[in-house]
Order: sequence, then C-alpha cells, then structure tokens
Amino acid sequence: MADTAKDEQGQQGESLLTVIVALVANALIALAKSIVAVITGSASMVAEAAHSWADAGNEIFLLIAERRAGKPRDASHPFGYGREAYVWSMFAAFGLFGAGAVVSVWHGITALTHEEGETSYFWAYVVLGVAFVLEGVSFFQASRQTRAEARRRGLHPLRFVANTSNPTLRAVFAEDAAALVGLVIAGLGIFLHQVTGNAVYDAAGSILVGLLLGVVAIFLIGRNRDFLVGQAVRPELWRQAYDDLQGSGEVERVTFLHLEFVGPGRVFLVAAVDLTGDDTETTVANRLAALGHGIEERELVELAMITLSRTDAPALDPDEVAALAT
Repeated sequence: MADTAKDEQGQQGESLLTVIVALVANALIALAKSIVAVITGSASMVAEAAHSWADAGNEIFLLIAERRAGKPRDASHPFGYGREAYVWSMFAAFGLFGAGAVVSVWHGITALTHEEGETSYFWAYVVLGVAFVLEGVSFFQASRQTRAEARRRGLHPLRFVANTSNPTLRAVFAEDAAALVGLVIAGLGIFLHQVTGNAVYDAAGSILVGLLLGVVAIFLIGRNRDFLVGQAVRPELWRQAYDDLQGSGEVERVTFLHLEFVGPGRVFLVAAVDLTGDDTETTVANRLAALGHGIEERELVELAMITLSRTDAPALDPDEVAALAT
C-alpha cells in the first residue's frame, strides 16, 4: 500500500503546477481574444473572449480546491477537508457548462437568424492559432502528468483520467482536450464561412463547440458527484490494503474491509479482523488501536477504524471481492 500511497500523493504537487500552467494559458488566451474582439468588432470573438475568461475563472476554482483540500483534519472535520477538492471542482464544472456550453450554443443559435457584420478573417485565424499554441502548452503539462501516473498503474491514460481521485488533473486534462478540439471546430467553421460566404457554418461551429463543452462538463460533474457521495477505491488498492493487514503479523484473518476516498489521494479505511493469540480484552483493545494508528501513518490513509470480527463471520476471499469490483 505504501507504493500506491506515494503514487496518489505524488499527484498533488504536480497538480498544482498543472493548474497554474492552465490558468496562465487561459488568461493569455482570453487577453488575445479580447484584443481581437476590439479590433474586429466580431460578435464571435466577443463570445470566445467571454468563454476564455470563464475558463480562467474555473482554474481559480481549481486552485482553491488544491489549497483547501490540503488542510489537516480537526475536531470539526474528522475525515479532513479533502472532499473540498470535489466541491470546488464541481463549481468549475458548472462554470464550464454555464459560461462555456450554454453561452456557445446560445450564441450559435442566435447567429443562425442574425446577420453578422464584416469581420477580419486574418485576425480571427491569428487568435485561434495563438490560442491553440497556449492550450497545447497547458494540455502537454496535463497529459505528461497523466501519462506518467497511468504508466505507474498500468492503465490507459483515458482510463486513469476517468478513475483518478485527483479532480484538478481530470478537469484540466478534459477541459484542455476539449478546448483544442473546439478550436479546430471553430477554425473550420470560420473557414467555411469565408469560402462560402454563408454564416451558418460559423454558427454551427459555435453550437458544436458548446455541445462538446456540455458533454465534458456533465462528465466532470458526474465524477465529482461520485467522489462526494463516497467513491470506493480501485480493486488493486483494496487488495494492497488487504495484503498489508493480513501480512502484518497481528491479524489472523480479515472479515470486512472497506476503503473510500475522502479527498484526492486520501482514504477512510474500515476493517474487521481476528487478531492472533488469545489476549485479554484490554490487551486486544490496545492492539487494535495500535494497528489502526500504524495504518494511519501511511500517506494514503486519512483515518482507520479497526474492530474485532464476529466469531461467525467468514474470512474475506480477496480474489472474489476483486472480481466483483471490476
């Protein structure tokens, strides 16, 4: 469990860098789009600028998530503050849906029925190119971290993004990937508008970008919800915790074991065990407490509760439990 704990915890420091890179990139993109919106007077560029400023605001939510989730547990929060990461990441996902998806779709629909004034295609392409480069830098950082963490676990990067307990990494990766695809769609819409003179293509591009952002936002909202209501750990992490307990020398058998995330890289562990030997009640209580404290020293475990098994409780079959969880 120690190696997995170190892997989970190792995400957090680099996640802060990933969010900061994304914030700087989105702020520069928003500035570039705002300048071009003023130069060209294009309503599309105004909408794009508003979208990018909203993205930059979302990164601030993610920075707050990183900071507040790292606070140690206290009497009022016995499981720590880790779940704050999912709350603030949820706010960012709602922002992506509202300021990104809804605004883009609404703008595209209104553009279908309204004539746009003349605009500068040159400056539209320039700002899209600048945005693509900056989004690419941010996506490179997020994908680099994602690939490294996925490789350590033997997972495909996309599967890792879907399952990681780190909501900020998932949000930056998903939003940057969607932004790059969205820029290609927007560029294609502008190009078709230019060569055909039909603004419907530009409007359709805005609608498609909005739908893309909506799908990403709904995915992020769903995953944050899962962790807020008590997401169980991956089967391999459960098996590692089981092996640590069973191999501790203190435990004869494990009859119950549950781990759920209470924050990025932090879990709550509950177990029922039979201890070796036949000690007095006081000694057994002290041994259980010592076993729990020892488990809590692992970086991954926020809180551990260890109790005695019922005499008639069957021992867990780890292979059977792992098969049910996959």
